[in-house]
Parts: sequence; structure tokens; C-alpha cells
Amino acid sequence: MAEYWSTLDVDLHLAVDPASGRRVGLEREAIRDGRLAAGVRLPSTRTLAVELGMARGTVSSAYEQLVAEGHLVAVRGSGTRVAALAGETVPSRSSSSKPPTASAASATPATSARQLTHNLRPGSPDLSRFPRAAWLRASRRALTAAPSDVFGYGDPRGRIELRRALAGYLGRTRGVLADPERIVIVSGAVQGLALLGQVLGGAVAMEDPYIPLFHQVVRGTGASVVPLPVDDDGARVELLSGPGHRDVGAVVVTPSHQYPVGSTLHPARRQALVEWACRDGGRIVVEDDYDGEFRYDRQPVGALQGVLPEHTVYLGTASKTLGPGVRLAWMVLPERLLVPVTEAKRHADHQSEALGQLTLAEFITSHDYDRHIRACRLRYRRRRDLLAERLRPKAGRPAAGFALGGIAAGLHALVRLEPAGMSEAEVLARAAEFDLELEGLAGLWDAVASASDTSDRPQGIVVGFGSPGEAAYPRALDALVRTLSWS
Repeated sequence: MAEYWSTLDVDLHLAVDPASGRRVGLEREAIRDGRLAAGVRLPSTRTLAVELGMARGTVSSAYEQLVAEGHLVAVRGSGTRVAALAGETVPSRSSSSKPPTASAASATPATSARQLTHNLRPGSPDLSRFPRAAWLRASRRALTAAPSDVFGYGDPRGRIELRRALAGYLGRTRGVLADPERIVIVSGAVQGLALLGQVLGGAVAMEDPYIPLFHQVVRGTGASVVPLPVDDDGARVELLSGPGHRDVGAVVVTPSHQYPVGSTLHPARRQALVEWACRDGGRIVVEDDYDGEFRYDRQPVGALQGVLPEHTVYLGTASKTLGPGVRLAWMVLPERLLVPVTEAKRHADHQSEALGQLTLAEFITSHDYDRHIRACRLRYRRRRDLLAERLRPKAGRPAAGFALGGIAAGLHALVRLEPAGMSEAEVLARAAEFDLELEGLAGLWDAVASASDTSDRPQGIVVGFGSPGEAAYPRALDALVRTLSWS
């Protein structure tokens, strides 16, 4: 649909140049500063003259001058439009309202220029399965019942409707002891960690490998990050009491499903972490429960916060259950951190947007959220099973050169590369040949604190099985099998 000026439903600011006169101001402001794109339809000279309070002759002269200079094109029967400059194309009516392609919509500054056909990178659910109809119904109900104050400034902790809904949901599904008064709504795990870094300060231990951005965010607050190694039993909690970790006052862990290794924190280590946090009275555990709802071998592992509420910050998010675009996450805080974190949130952005909060609250209390998660759990389990089947060693095939792990939960698996097989760099290069995007383990280690010690790091590929659409997933697995030399 073409763009129009103010009389045709789109406003455009036109400043009058007191030095050059109205005509020159109109020329420069309307065309030359580029705010009107090629193909934009201009109003008639009569209409614009009335809007600007000018003589029609002045506007007509300006149009004629701009046509002569090549800025405008006047075609009988279709009005006057902004001309395309060299190299530009004029969008048609039929194409101007089309959404970007999937590859363009998902592009980030870190994405390569060429978008590959198949995508098994981790970090996202299947966005094509966002519950649009149910979300729309919840939004309508929430907006209809919303008080007027929802459109004003509110509590930095977030809407009480969502905090109450989350308190009930987290208690019954994750075993979290959540008082609505101790919940703070944030716009994602990144903001949650940024606020906590400001409040906690000092030395913060973080799992390694983990998400490099999270390490960077905490360092950006002025806190120092101390890497905490991870193995098949989760974070190596015993190291917190050893040299190099003795000044640590807080630790960020993923007990339910470590990213990217995929391990669950061993019960003995959970107990050791509880003892560490309770020692000396002031230590904090930040529990990143990013995909705790998705467990396939048994009931989801309960949150650590349920046994250590006064020493644990529980960090949850809708990014893996609904989608990162929802921009809603939550923290359940110990009493001593509530005021400083709330004030840090107030100073950061005052509050997260309110209408999405009300919609999510309605989505949860209507149990549409539970139904959506159950459906997703079944769908992702089928995908997990298909991945395991396609990569299972079979008679007549060459030695695999890798082992699949971390598939008991979540939306990703770790393909560990054996020393006798291909290297991580070789696998990624082959993946590109087969038009497949993958995540290498090498990019997930802490680059600042442990850059000098890389010799004993395992090599592997992190495979996300959540994000491809239903039709795209089998084809992506075909490309993965070819990449790993199985044909």
C-alpha cells in the first residue's frame, strides 16, 4: 500500500526555511533530506496548499521545480510521486506491504551475508508454532478488562496480574517458592543478568562453556567473571571452595539443563551448592532455568530455588516456550535483593511494557500456557527422537567419530567429536558446503578469562532441534547426516 501525506493518513513534518522562503523549504524538507522514499505519492497541489496555508501557485511552482530537477515524476492519471534515484527501485503497491523473508527477519549483525538453507543452530523454539490464535484471545480478554492505569507508569517490578500468575505457575510446575511481591519482570535474561551484575558486583562465577554474551553482560556491569568448568554432571561446584574462586560471592548456574553441554546438575553437587551458598551467610546462586519445562526422560527436575529460596535468584523466561520476541522474563528474588534490584530496574527503563504482561498473565491463568507447553514438549520430543535415530550407529556404516549427548531435556543436543574423527572446524566447513548452519562448541567458551588454556577443551557441535519448521526439520537432518560423513 502506497504511503500518503497527512491528508492521506500519514503525517509529514515540513519546516519552513525563513531564510530561503517557503518554496525552497518545501523542496529541501520534502525531498532532498530523503524522508520521502522513491514511489511515495504526493498530495495534489490544491490539497497541500490548503494544509500548509500557502498559495496554490507557490506549491505548483515547487512541484514544477522538483520535477525539472528529477526529484519528482508527474504522470497523468496517477498523480505526482517521488522519483527513484540511480540504483533505487520503486516499490509496487503489491510488494510494499509484504513481510520480509524468514532469512531476512532472522538476520543479526553476527550472521553471515549468505543465509544458509538449513538451520540447526540452537537458541530458539519453533517460531512458526507460536500460538497466535490463543495469544490473540488472551490479548483481547486482557485488554478488555485492563484498568486505565495500565497505560501509565507502573511498578518497576511489573504488573501484579502477571506476578500473581507466575507465582502460581512456577510453584506448581517448577517447585519455586514464589511470592508475587518478590517477582520482578524484565525484558529478557540479558536484562536480568545486567541488573543482578549491578547489584551483586564483586566476583561472579559463571559456567564455562556457557553463553558468551551473558559473560559479557555481567562484565559490563563492572563485576568480574570467574569461569566455572562444566562436565557431564553439571557445574563443578567443588571448585567454588578452591583457589581462584574463594572471592566469589555469587554463581550463575543452569542446574536443570546446562547450556551447551546438556547435563543436569548431579544431586550431590546440588547439595554441595546449597552448602556453599549457606556458608558465610551472604552468597547467592543465580539459577538460569531457561528451558526447564522441556524434559523427556522423566518429570522436569524441580528448581533449586525451592530448597534455597533466600540464597537463590530464580531466572525464567518465555523465550524458549513462546519466543524471544515476546520480550518477557522474570526473576524471583531473595528478600535482601528485592529493593536494590527493583531500583536498578527503575533506573534501567522504569518498567517493562504492560500490555504484553497482561496478555501473558491471561495466557497463564486460562491454562493456555500449560496446553501450549505440553504440545511443544511432545513435538520437541519427537524431533529429539528423530535426531537420535538419524545419528545412531548402524551396521554397514563407517565409524561415526562422534557421540550424541545432552538430549534428556531442552531444545538442543551436543555432538561430541572424537579425536580420531573430524575436527570442529572441519565439520563446520562441511556443514556450509551442505548449506547447513551449526553452532560450534569453540565459540561458547569464556574468551576473556580462559583464552590461554584451550588444549584440553573438547570439540563438538551444538545442534538445535527446536527452531526449524516441521517441513524443514527432516531436510536439515539430511544435511547434518551428510555433514558427518554418513550418506
